[in-house]
Amino acid sequence: MSDPDPVEAPQRGLERRLGLQAVLAISLGAMLGSGLFVLPGLAAETAGGLMWLAYLVAGLCVVPATLSKAELSTAMPVSGGAFVYVDRAFGPLASTIFGLGLWLSLLLKSAFALVGFGAYLRVMTDTSIEPLALGLLAGIAALNIMGVKKVGKAQSYVMALSVATLVALTLGGVVKGQWLPAPPATGLQGFFATVGLVYISFAGVTKVAAIAEEVQDPSRNLPRGMLYSLLIATLLYACITFVMGHTMPADQLMGSYRPVHGLAESLFGHGIGIAVAIVAILSMVSMANAGMLASSRFPFAMARDGLLPKSLRSLHERFLTPVPAILLTTVVMGFAILYLDVQSLAKLASAMMIAAFTGQNLAVIVLRESATQWYKPAWRSPLYPYVQILGVVIGVVLLAMIGWKGLGAIAAVTIIGTLTFLVIGRRAKRQGALGRLGPRRELLIEAPQEIENKLPSRAQVVVPILGSEPSAETLALMGSALSSGGIVEVVRLQEIPEQSYSDAFDINEPSIQSLRRRIDGLAAGRSLSMEFDAFAVYDAKRVVHEISKRVNCEWVLMEWSGRAAGRFFLFNPLGWLVGHLGCNFALFKDAGIRTFRRILVLVEPGPHDALIAGTADHLARVLKAELLLARFVADDATPIEVQGTADYLEQMKSLCSFEPRVQVVRGSDPATALIELAASHDLLLLGAPPEAVFRDFFREHWIQRLTRLASCSVLRLKTPRVQTHKTVQKRQAPKAALSMLDFIVPGCTQAHVEILDKDALFAHFAMLFADALGNLEAATIETALWNRERTQNTSIGLGLALPHATVPSLDRTYLAIVTTAAPIDYRAPDGATVDTFFVTLGPPSQRGVHLQILAGLSRLVLGAGLADSLRDAADGDALLDALRRAERKPS
Repeated sequence: MSDPDPVEAPQRGLERRLGLQAVLAISLGAMLGSGLFVLPGLAAETAGGLMWLAYLVAGLCVVPATLSKAELSTAMPVSGGAFVYVDRAFGPLASTIFGLGLWLSLLLKSAFALVGFGAYLRVMTDTSIEPLALGLLAGIAALNIMGVKKVGKAQSYVMALSVATLVALTLGGVVKGQWLPAPPATGLQGFFATVGLVYISFAGVTKVAAIAEEVQDPSRNLPRGMLYSLLIATLLYACITFVMGHTMPADQLMGSYRPVHGLAESLFGHGIGIAVAIVAILSMVSMANAGMLASSRFPFAMARDGLLPKSLRSLHERFLTPVPAILLTTVVMGFAILYLDVQSLAKLASAMMIAAFTGQNLAVIVLRESATQWYKPAWRSPLYPYVQILGVVIGVVLLAMIGWKGLGAIAAVTIIGTLTFLVIGRRAKRQGALGRLGPRRELLIEAPQEIENKLPSRAQVVVPILGSEPSAETLALMGSALSSGGIVEVVRLQEIPEQSYSDAFDINEPSIQSLRRRIDGLAAGRSLSMEFDAFAVYDAKRVVHEISKRVNCEWVLMEWSGRAAGRFFLFNPLGWLVGHLGCNFALFKDAGIRTFRRILVLVEPGPHDALIAGTADHLARVLKAELLLARFVADDATPIEVQGTADYLEQMKSLCSFEPRVQVVRGSDPATALIELAASHDLLLLGAPPEAVFRDFFREHWIQRLTRLASCSVLRLKTPRVQTHKTVQKRQAPKAALSMLDFIVPGCTQAHVEILDKDALFAHFAMLFADALGNLEAATIETALWNRERTQNTSIGLGLALPHATVPSLDRTYLAIVTTAAPIDYRAPDGATVDTFFVTLGPPSQRGVHLQILAGLSRLVLGAGLADSLRDAADGDALLDALRRAERKPS
């Protein structure tokens, strides 16, 4: 297997040295800084005596991001934190933007902390701040270079001292403080503005995830460390600010840059005030230290993934720390200390932090819903996805509170990140889990990339095994039943993260060897043409598509698993693959039945019914099973509709060489009625639900519900849009060729029509038939055209499309031929434009006639060059002449 990105492997990992105490210390140290020692004085100006409540609300607002990041960190306990999570969920472009934004926000907040301690330093001396800040910065950099174990120990002592001091001040205020009227608040708007201001005080709670690769037992220590530190910090913030608001005179508190010193001095005198100022200085230096530790891992992780220069991913031979990344972070922090207005930059950095928290909540949703194989967090966020959705809403509200300056900062970082990606990271071809859920048009044109050339040159059926199947052998046997004696390629695909530090997948591990032995034994015992291969892949969907093309198969068969464990939405991650393979696709739900004697076949007018009927006929012959063809009609259906359904079933029956029974199923709900009928059968065959990207997000289509609740096994089929006519030609008995001219409606041949989009085109088709037939409303025809189009796009390539409308009140099938003056966007999955249209209109009872028309048109287009002749025709009469000439040509 080749790595699709320019990242060398293997890379040395960082050493795991940090326990729970160090995790708690680093997380608290990242919070107990300027957010507590400086911001309360500014918060009092807007929230007044309610600033303690503002801190409490802000802490609660951080809970969703904390829970999400705890889950993400246990699934990906690697250096880089949020950058890695965003990369795996949204792809390298998003992660470049987020990575740079997070790096800048953390280092600038750390620089702000180093400068911010000057307010406390002035309690003791008037020494210039910048030289001392730079000296402390150099010391912090050296400490980080020497290793995180030393950082963790240093953080532990400072954190313990800070917590003890703040607890003592809180208790002292309760016992000794003189309770004064609280400063007045500026109203509800001022209160929520304060929540947005003090939110940055809690940003450090998740910083420890950036060094997850260095944490011992990360599945336990990371979530516990984050949640414990958030709880401690929130209680400390609320308690100390409550005491401040009720014991300090308003004129001393409001606008003060050293409120903790002011509280200590008012309670215990000047000497204790000096001691508290020293603790504040140490705490803010500790905050800067934690910020340096976390922020330096972002360029390290980005360089390791090919998004920044390779030199930044180097590790020190002795200390195993990313020295170049630490030095780069130190230089930028030093520049900020000397030349930048760090208070303004800290506010802008907080906007990036809020955006990052929002992105992490979204990342959890994307990774869970995509059912990514490798995403297996050891700890999962409770109340999914409500917590994550709440976190997104909170992020949007807080960003609105920050105002245009914060949004402008996000826009600026987005531009810089995009340019960085285009210059350095554009060779990274990763898409992220979200990109794999959307259209994958690149698979239609790109050559195979991921797997080695170990496959057979030809296989009739491909059976991908992803590891969650109840019985791989049963799935392989069903693949053999679908084949006509050709090779069945069973391939085990293990999806791994797109990162160089992932553990290699061993295709010789015991579970793979066991599966190979069972498949080989199955093939030998039953004399089946079956082969087995195993691959580690970055993108299972890409590889399934690649294998199907390389072996030129007729079928891809996969297990239907319904909604995966831990998922909430009903979105199908295989949706694109289902609709865009170049071969037939089948999903099999294994109900544990091993002998299939009775097969229920559900047929509906549409693109898949010919495939379903032909496949049912084939399986009945192979499995020696009985067939029942069924279709549902509602209880309130008219006698004409019921008779039309019965006639349609007879048409489908004619496609089968076995003599199936037919049954019209009545009821109020199709799923309920058919579930009852399926109970007396061993296998249910039916078509895929209509194509709809977002339909199943919250609501289950009745075909999905039937598949899920049926007590028998289910085989759900889908034919590619370009092969409907081929299915008919394969399955139908030879018949006299139909003349397309017999179905042409007078006045329904038009050449070079000036139409620009698909909506106007379908309206034009409807009006054309309505005017020609005289007994139908154009709106009825247009609705029927779109109902069929929603089941599957009717573009078949070569600039051709075959729109079709089923109207029960018709007594026969009609055909129209239309060409447009210029190719239009037909919204085809491959993006191809269309300029030639064969439009059919007919009753469901003449589905067989419609299929014969499709087969005849296919023969004329492929064998008689009809498409080019139609495009050259100048008017409707010329279109008819071109059709006549094509039909006269020998087959």
